[in-house]
Amino acid sequence: MEKGGVKSKVSIIGAGNVGAMIGMRVAESNLCDVVLLDVIEGLPQGKALDLSTAAPIVGHSRKIIGTNDYREIVGSDIVVISAGLSRKPGMERRDLLRKNANIVKEVVSKVTTYSPDSIILVVTNPLDAMTYLAYKLSGFKSQRVFGMAGVLDAARFSTLIAQELNVPVSEIEAMVLGGHDQTMVPLPRHSKVSGVPLSHLLPKERIEELILKTRETGARIVSFLKTGSAYYAPSASAYSMIESIVRDKKEIMPTSAYLSGQYGLEDICIGVPARLGREGIEEIVELELDEEEREAFHRSAESIKESIKELMVVIEE
Repeated sequence: MEKGGVKSKVSIIGAGNVGAMIGMRVAESNLCDVVLLDVIEGLPQGKALDLSTAAPIVGHSRKIIGTNDYREIVGSDIVVISAGLSRKPGMERRDLLRKNANIVKEVVSKVTTYSPDSIILVVTNPLDAMTYLAYKLSGFKSQRVFGMAGVLDAARFSTLIAQELNVPVSEIEAMVLGGHDQTMVPLPRHSKVSGVPLSHLLPKERIEELILKTRETGARIVSFLKTGSAYYAPSASAYSMIESIVRDKKEIMPTSAYLSGQYGLEDICIGVPARLGREGIEEIVELELDEEEREAFHRSAESIKESIKELMVVIEE
């Protein structure tokens, strides 16, 4: 810890596009020292060296280490798990389940060994299932293991709302619940433009079109890129969560969190509003949902539970 209790070290497991970009955002904001770790020899070292030599230009004083050795993550305050395969065109998130589960299983075993007091932020897809797996395998308290997805989905929803209404994105506060997949539940009643609920500004049919586009944004990016998936917005989303924890900002953000009765759900990780501070999840906020919203949220939960059933095989291996 640094003076004032500010966390001083973030380790990122997986130095691909998302992981490296998270590292860049953390270092260049002068937030924390950064460790980039990857199984590919030379990859994290090269990216760390490149990022380090940018420091005199962008003006930060943070240390950036690239490594293949988990001993470098000792003493981390936050460990970000971004290791895993990304989607390819035509690949469903569920196709990634088994392959990435084995990767996350190995990573968590290392994190619990070398950084047992850390907070784990999961970015690997399928997000909610991988977050559940990390929580179960780590043995950490649920407040210290959660996933990034809702911030990204809400940002995509916000962008589309801003374009539709021709207003600055800064005027928009969007909320998205549920899984990070086609079952996600953007909430027009709880999404506001200059304090006015979106449901008061657009007809239901147009809002439904924006929701559909929000759900399709990730797949559209994959389709355009052909050899990868999104990383600018995902890394910005992860950074915003890290910052809230490090600076103890206690911001309420859509977070894939483990539920133990909240929203009528148990033993599942799913996107809900959570207050993030120095201890991780400091509060899960239960929004008042109408019948339609509640049904959509629980349908999303059922989809995640199906993935979790498949995960149990991986846990028991």
